[in-house]
Amino acid sequence: MTSSRLSVNVNAIAMLRNRRDLPWPSVTGLAAIAMDAGAKGITVHPRPDERHIRKTDVFDLAELIESRYANKELCLEGYPTDDFLKLVEDARPDQVLFVPDDPDQTTSDHGWQFDKDTSQLADAIAAAKDWAVTVSLFCDPDPEAPARAVALGAERIEIYTGPYGACYDDPAAAERELGKVVATAEKAQALGLGVNAGHDLTVENIPALLARAPFIREMSIGHGFTADALIHGFAQSVVRFRQAMGEV
Repeated sequence: MTSSRLSVNVNAIAMLRNRRDLPWPSVTGLAAIAMDAGAKGITVHPRPDERHIRKTDVFDLAELIESRYANKELCLEGYPTDDFLKLVEDARPDQVLFVPDDPDQTTSDHGWQFDKDTSQLADAIAAAKDWAVTVSLFCDPDPEAPARAVALGAERIEIYTGPYGACYDDPAAAERELGKVVATAEKAQALGLGVNAGHDLTVENIPALLARAPFIREMSIGHGFTADALIHGFAQSVVRFRQAMGEV
């Protein structure tokens, strides 16, 4: 098997666990199943209210990967508050994805407005680099965004693919949104940025994206993956998504 692009987001697993004062479903247990099945790593978004991923989960996942999966990666996603940056410093994930989320947001649903957020982002990026953590910025599908990410010192971007994923029942609209994602990805690649993608990606819509942007290096998938895994099982869904990515 070739190396994988798939980073499984386990936020939904933590949310289900948190409905009861019980240790199952196990965040680390299912993360291990995903990595054993071929996922490249795990993504989590520890929000301030800990409504799904808790800080303890972050350290448990970091320990799991360090002790058992040296070739896998942990990505932390979050808004660069002092508390979140302290968590990044302490946990030392392989990658941090800075997102412009309000604490009350249900999910990350837009990229950074670079004309408003530059000073805060520049400081956060510099700090993460000091801790030897790879920095990615969440960007809208906008070909102007990659140059701004480069200017701030980011090493990667993650393109918000929600508008593309939302067109699952409208092929013409999906093609238009796909074009925006691809244009942004191509500009980022030309500027030397690593290109990630995430949000509402599925086994149905991934092939068209990778056919036009095969250089995308990582896809962080949570909601669509979890929905698929409820039908097919966690390990088999890793296989299904990797098949959609042309990896197996």
